[in-house]
Amino acid sequence: MALSVDSSWHRWQWRVRDGLLRSPSEATPLLSPEKGRQSYNVTQQRVVFPNNGLFHQDWAKVSGRYSGNRICTTKYTLLTFLPQNLLEQFHRWANLYFLFLVILNWMPTMEVFHREITMLPLAIVLFIIMVKDGMEDFKRHRFDREINCSNIQIYERKEQSYVQKRWKDVRVGDFVQMQCNEIVPADILLLFSSDPSGVCHLETANLDGETNLKQRRVVKGFSQQEVQFEPECFHNTIVCEKPNNHLNKFKGYMEHPDQTRTGFGSESLLLRGCTIRNTEVAVGIVVYAGHETKAMLNNSGPRYKRSKIERRMNTDVFFCIGLLFLMCLIGAVGHSLWNGTFREHPPFDVPDAEGSFLPLALGGFYMFLTMIILLQVLIPISLYVSIELVKLGQVFFLHNDLDLYDEETDLSIQCRALNITEDLGQIQYIFSDKTGTLTENKMVFRRCTIMGCEYAHQENAKRLEMPKELDSDSEEWTQYQCLSFPARWAQGPAAVRSQGGVQPLRRCQSARVPIQGHSRQRSVGRWENTQPPVAFSSSIEKDVTPDKNLLTKVRDAAVWLEALPDSRPAKPSLSTTSSIADFFLALTICNSVMVSTTTEPRQRVTMPPSTKALGASLEKIQQLFQKLKLSSLSQSFSSTVPSDTDLGESLGTHVPTTDSEERDDSSVCSGGYSTDGGYRSSTCDQGDILASGSDASLEEALGAPALGLAGPELCYEAESPDEAALVHAAHAYSFTLVSRTPEQVTVRLPQGTCLTFDVLCTLGFDSVRKRMSVVVRHPLTREIVIYTKGADSVIMELLEDPACVTDTDIEKKVRKIQARTQKHLDLYARDGLRTLCIAKKVVGEEDFQRWASFRREAEASLDNRDELLMETAQRLENQLTLLGLSLNGTFLARPSLTFEMKFGSPGATGIEDRLQEGVPDTVAALREAGMQLWVLTGDKQETAVNIAYSCRLLDQTDTVYSINTESQETCESILNCALEEVKQFHGPRKPDRKFFGFRRPSEAPPPTSGAALPDVGLVIDGKTLNAIFQGKLEKKFLELTQYCRSVLCCRSTPLQKSMIVKLVRDKLSVMTLSIGDGANDVSMIQAADIGIGISGQEGMQAVMSSDFAISRFRHLKKLLLVHGHWCYSRLARMVVYYFYKNVCYVNLLFWYQFLCGFSGSTMIDYWQMIFFNLFFTSLPPLVFGVLDKDISAETLLALPELYKSGQNSECYNLLTFWVSMADAFYQSLICFFIPYLTYKDSDIDVFTFGTPVNTISLATILLHQAMEMKTWTIIHGLVLVGSFLMYFVVSLVYNATCVICNSPTNPYWVMEGQLSDPTFYLVCFLTPVAALLPRSFLLGGLRPCLLQLCPPPRTFYSSVALSMPQSALQRRVAEQ
Repeated sequence: MALSVDSSWHRWQWRVRDGLLRSPSEATPLLSPEKGRQSYNVTQQRVVFPNNGLFHQDWAKVSGRYSGNRICTTKYTLLTFLPQNLLEQFHRWANLYFLFLVILNWMPTMEVFHREITMLPLAIVLFIIMVKDGMEDFKRHRFDREINCSNIQIYERKEQSYVQKRWKDVRVGDFVQMQCNEIVPADILLLFSSDPSGVCHLETANLDGETNLKQRRVVKGFSQQEVQFEPECFHNTIVCEKPNNHLNKFKGYMEHPDQTRTGFGSESLLLRGCTIRNTEVAVGIVVYAGHETKAMLNNSGPRYKRSKIERRMNTDVFFCIGLLFLMCLIGAVGHSLWNGTFREHPPFDVPDAEGSFLPLALGGFYMFLTMIILLQVLIPISLYVSIELVKLGQVFFLHNDLDLYDEETDLSIQCRALNITEDLGQIQYIFSDKTGTLTENKMVFRRCTIMGCEYAHQENAKRLEMPKELDSDSEEWTQYQCLSFPARWAQGPAAVRSQGGVQPLRRCQSARVPIQGHSRQRSVGRWENTQPPVAFSSSIEKDVTPDKNLLTKVRDAAVWLEALPDSRPAKPSLSTTSSIADFFLALTICNSVMVSTTTEPRQRVTMPPSTKALGASLEKIQQLFQKLKLSSLSQSFSSTVPSDTDLGESLGTHVPTTDSEERDDSSVCSGGYSTDGGYRSSTCDQGDILASGSDASLEEALGAPALGLAGPELCYEAESPDEAALVHAAHAYSFTLVSRTPEQVTVRLPQGTCLTFDVLCTLGFDSVRKRMSVVVRHPLTREIVIYTKGADSVIMELLEDPACVTDTDIEKKVRKIQARTQKHLDLYARDGLRTLCIAKKVVGEEDFQRWASFRREAEASLDNRDELLMETAQRLENQLTLLGLSLNGTFLARPSLTFEMKFGSPGATGIEDRLQEGVPDTVAALREAGMQLWVLTGDKQETAVNIAYSCRLLDQTDTVYSINTESQETCESILNCALEEVKQFHGPRKPDRKFFGFRRPSEAPPPTSGAALPDVGLVIDGKTLNAIFQGKLEKKFLELTQYCRSVLCCRSTPLQKSMIVKLVRDKLSVMTLSIGDGANDVSMIQAADIGIGISGQEGMQAVMSSDFAISRFRHLKKLLLVHGHWCYSRLARMVVYYFYKNVCYVNLLFWYQFLCGFSGSTMIDYWQMIFFNLFFTSLPPLVFGVLDKDISAETLLALPELYKSGQNSECYNLLTFWVSMADAFYQSLICFFIPYLTYKDSDIDVFTFGTPVNTISLATILLHQAMEMKTWTIIHGLVLVGSFLMYFVVSLVYNATCVICNSPTNPYWVMEGQLSDPTFYLVCFLTPVAALLPRSFLLGGLRPCLLQLCPPPRTFYSSVALSMPQSALQRRVAEQ
């Protein structure tokens, strides 16, 4: 930028040429022992010396302190893998528990099973996890090796040239040369770019997922280099901040040999992992390397969240531990009592080597530990592994749901957190952003007001009312008509241009690239054809039908602007003509929109010096005559705008300007222009047809680029859809943004004349200032003008006080204009349009130079740099003149006055942001499901309220409370009054009560009057939120929100959004979900139990920080109501089943202890016990957890109230847990004692008795699982039957081969003998029936009693109700 270009680089080159270099010790004061050296605080700053001949010694000393560029993301080495992995695995208390049991079983006095057999399950688990961890770490090692061995050009001091080295050889202070499509190897300060403007284009997809291009600029003072960068001529020291993880923040300064400083920031830093685009060569110096780079410091690995079921499950595991302790204690006491019945020691009581016997108490203690080993399966350790497998299956079906796929964006749902899928079925509060989440974030220009005069754009509104917009990817190429003066007006907006031959490639037709895993070929210096889709590029966003009244005034304004040097007013005026000109110039200039072409998307087009076309084909001449004919039919006011039809001329050549249109100022040109590469997301605008004036000759037409024989279609790369909408609006009136560089911006006027403004400074938008300003030098008046746009709440406060105006008439006119504009502003907000104010200010030369000096000092400061920059911006952005308003659709634009004031014309523009498809239905369904929906937005209150009514968040019959105050006392008073009023009509709410884990909803006494009470809504702004948080009013605020149907928080900051989510989550102990699409929603998304990002048009930061990512808000309906319900229901019932299964099976061993003197022996072979959990009962719960559907998707969508079962945790709570435990005890009693009574007086051995017990328990457990299944498929049947048949096959083979494998008690031929006994079949058939009868009858009658004690409203429906037609279902719901 011209404002901050430092001449120290050229000054230093002059000193080198004249031999004025100081000695190395003087030039490197940090390490030199000389007096008067410059001191640096190396503990708080990073000092970087260049690796060249002059600074090599200092570089060698300092660079050794900094991290190298070699990265290592592995956790282990060959030596540390085994001990470190085992240490990590034994951090899990479950593995420690089993290790403790293995150690106990190795003690002879407590040995229950063979020592090796006891070790086997734990060893297998540890080995499998070890192999998995080893494979993952080896993949990371290979990736690290590939990255570290990548090649890059590094400057070699000895060879005085760039040599190819590996990434791992890069050190801080090295000069690195990168070419197009190469990846940046470290954090590098940009010193040279082959782009003439000193700009380097980056793609940051590897960092934040955004495929849109971003710009980085060469450090000030280095952008005017004519030749290649020479590292040996670089004699500066770099001082910057210590390494940190702030991707968008960086500050430092470059100290020159003459002790002057040049500041730089993040705009000059190339981050590791980014890709160079559209820049042939870029050179920089490394400031951070390896693990000190910002990308590596941000690589914290995957986030882990614990689901609500997991937290509940951990509590129940402790209940199981308590149950195990009680059973072991019973066994220990029983063992001591039983041994005490013997008058002398029994034969099986063997003494020790000295002939002494164990005391009864010590024997009981040993038996306690023995029982722990025996009953260890009571703790369902395998449950954790099964849960992970089930969640993988659930995620698979989520990914493959076509209803959650968006064809327009070619995106399906992304599950980024695999361990909280079941939480989707328990959400109670939803916090949503508005723009881009509830709305399309497609900003459409609707209306504007300038100088208090509103231009409604009725024709444009009619166009937007069309039910469908044209598909940008349709086979029929549809062109839209942009205005030119006056040929386009004569043809009308519907005219379609037919000139030209070949259809140019449109940005929206570029190949789509997936969000994740996309790659680009590295063809150095070439642009790749595969480009991501362009945001803000639909025809509905680009097409703007001008207002007829404003169109006429724009003609006059364009004529006035071109004649400005000749008719420059002596003093500021408030003329409508000048205000309109300034208004559209502000729309075009005050933004960060970059320009590229559709024929070469994102490719910078550089025009060589003007040259005369060597020849013109007959077709070209014919087209010229056609244009001249069109222009002759136009009115006296004609325009010359480039055509977007390529007439065969090379993009790099154009014809010279005519002498008649050349001006003394070199910044004024006609025709030829250059365009810059992309910046952020982009939109395309077609250039207008150039039509020469009526008096133009053919020779002038052939020679003047103003006639634009070849004008490629323009693409506008905008940071936000708001900026794109405003640039398109200006373009519709033929104020066309032609090119933008860091130093200049070119605007083409309706006549075809190009004005090139020198950009002196750009004050970017931030969430604190809520505005953006661009300081330019007007090419015609040579005045320094500030164009500012921002939120109306901010800009209106910065306007010049009309009382300061000396002219009374002007003061009255200013007050009238501001009053009218404010009225229009309120009207736009009520219509749901986004408002933006645009203002202007003229600054004196001396005042600006003084301010620029302060700005340079602030930029070169390391301490309090952000505060100083903020202060300098506030000094400049004041005493503004209001120009206008625009709506979002709308942005308000108003000019500002400062120092030497010139009144701009007040104006406003309206931009509409439409609701996404299906939002009202989704909001209504979520509310019916019992979820409270809050909207947290930074938009105006009126806009947010309007959207709330549109999406059914609020109803016209609702009582809405609006709180807008900065005073804590006033806020508290309003909250108290609102609470009293609400309680008076609705009654005090009773706190939620629970009955054995069932949540009983809070109740309110019925109102005294029979009339239905209206619902309550609450609207609150950011200032009030500050008063609530600072005044400790959170409790009253939450109490009031409990009565509210919906809550809207307007003008809220990202920090306030996250604070609200945390407040509700922690204080109310509810499950929360946050959904947003922009970077300002990241903190809110991360604060909630579940964060959902929408892959919209504001980048991918929200998606990158979310747990789930969807492309449309309407997908939330099925995601929660269907998949959320299924995931919760499946997993909750599977967890309960696992507890039941293990307790039921272990109790068989416990009951046997009463018959064997509590000796710790078993009647089931240990291998059979291992196979029981490993093979026979492992698959059915997995299939159940992945495939079971208790209710169909159609029913869940038709009856959203069914979702409340998950909110109330009805499938898995304290009651269901203990009911399943009681059922497990009962079934184990039946499965054990019926076979015991059957074989009581027989002479069968232990294993012959244990085999029918084991078989009966397996059949009962599998049938219990079958009763739990609500969906039956072939897979369910095969798994259940296959598990049962597998038991017999394995048992037959094992019993036939195990002759001496388990000495002295071998289960040889036991199963074969049982299968030949009819009693075995009879017992195995009757016992499961007796065990399961109470579950089918008694619990079926108990459920209505439980529901009467704690009724979950409209959650349980009989099968008869679910089979009714939909209309009958709705009547049934209404009656209840």
